[in-house]
Amino acid sequence: MTEREGPSGRVMLDRSEGFAERLLGALLDRAREMPPQLIAPLVAEEVHRIGGRDVSILLQDYDQLMLTPLAGRGLLTGEPERIDGSPAGDAFLHAALVEEPLIDSVRMFLPLLDGGDEVGVLALTLDTVDDDDRRLLRRLAGLVADMLVTKNSYTDQFFRARRREQMSVAAEIQWSLLPPLTMITPQVTVAGILEPAYDVAGDSFDYALNDDVLHVAVIDAMGHGLNAAVLATVAIGAYRHARRADVGLAELYGFMDAAIDDQFGPDHFVTAQMMRLDVRSGLLRWVNAGHPAPLLIRDHRVVQALEGPGTLPVGFGGDRPRISEQVLQRGDRVLLFTDGLVEEHETGGEQFGEERLLDFINDAGHLGESAQEMVRGLSHALMRARGGTTSDDATLFLIEWRGGTADHLAALDT
Repeated sequence: MTEREGPSGRVMLDRSEGFAERLLGALLDRAREMPPQLIAPLVAEEVHRIGGRDVSILLQDYDQLMLTPLAGRGLLTGEPERIDGSPAGDAFLHAALVEEPLIDSVRMFLPLLDGGDEVGVLALTLDTVDDDDRRLLRRLAGLVADMLVTKNSYTDQFFRARRREQMSVAAEIQWSLLPPLTMITPQVTVAGILEPAYDVAGDSFDYALNDDVLHVAVIDAMGHGLNAAVLATVAIGAYRHARRADVGLAELYGFMDAAIDDQFGPDHFVTAQMMRLDVRSGLLRWVNAGHPAPLLIRDHRVVQALEGPGTLPVGFGGDRPRISEQVLQRGDRVLLFTDGLVEEHETGGEQFGEERLLDFINDAGHLGESAQEMVRGLSHALMRARGGTTSDDATLFLIEWRGGTADHLAALDT
C-alpha cells in the first residue's frame, strides 16, 4: 500500500494517477492465469489496498429485477437488491457512479460495463472520496467487468449467482444462444429482454455491428418446450452463418428458410424479423416473415407501425422475400416484438392487444430515458398487467439510432 501526506499532515492513501496505473496493471497481470472462482476475491483484495471495505459484486439476475451478490472470500454478501429504487440499481440502470453518504464514510456503487454490456455493479465503502478516487474506481470497475466476462466462459459460478429459480432445459438453450442483452455505442444502442426468463423456449434474438451496418434478427419458433428451443437453435445458427457470409437480406432469408425446411420439413416454421440498419445514413431495411409490424418511436411516442408487404414464415419453403425500407431520424427508436406480447390473455378474457401495447409505450416516459430502461420497464409493466404470468414467450428488442461513423468518432477521440 502506498501512502502520501495530506494537506493537514494526515497520512492518506495514494490514489494518484501513477499509483492507479500500477495497481490496475498488477491486477491485470495477476488475473490472467487466475482460476475463475478467485477473480472476485482478487478484486476484493485490490479494493482493500486502496482503503476500501465491504466490497460486493452484484450481478443482474435473468428476470432483470434484482442484483444478486457474488460469493467469495473477502466479499460482502447478503440478500439480492432490487434494481428499481436502490442506489445499486440506479448505478446499473443509468450506467453511472452513485455515491451514498453515510455517517463517517461513503458507499460507492459503480456500474460494471464491458463495452456497452452492463454486467452488474461493484459496491464498496471509502472513508472519504475525491476525484482521484472516482477516476481510479471507474477504471477498476471497467477492468473488473472485462475480467468477469472473460472468465464467465470457463465457469458456471456467475450463471448460478444470477439465477433465483430453476431454469428449464429449453430456457438454458435459449440463454446460451443470446448475445449480450445490451450494446451501447455512440452511433446505435440495442436492448432486448425475454419473458418468461426461466422458461422461455422458442423466442430468441441476435445482432451484430459489422463496420457501419447493424444486423438484427428476432425469431419465434413454433411450439413450446424443448422442440421449440431446438428449432430456434437451428434458425439462429442459420442466420449467423448466412450473415457472416455477407449475403443480402433476400439471400439470408432464403438460406434460413432452406435450413429449417431441410431439417424439419414443411410442418415446422419460425416467424422472424430480419433487419439491417446503416448507422451512417439511418436507412433501415427489413424482411418481416410473420411477425407483428415493428413500431417507430420518436420523442417517446409511437409515430407509426412499420408496415410492409409480408413474407411467409421461415421454413415454409421457397417464398420470395419482400424487403421494406424506412429512413430514420436521429434519436428514433424501433421496437420489435413477438406475438406472445400482444396475444396473451387470461382464460376466457380478451387478448392483451396492440392497442394496449401502444398505450404502454406512449406512457413509458416514466420508465426511463435509456433504451435499456425503456425495454426493461415496458416488459415488466406488461407482465404485471398480465398478472405476472404468461403462457407464451414474449420478447422485446429495441434499436435506438444516433448516427455518425465509427471513423469520425475515433478521430474526435484523438
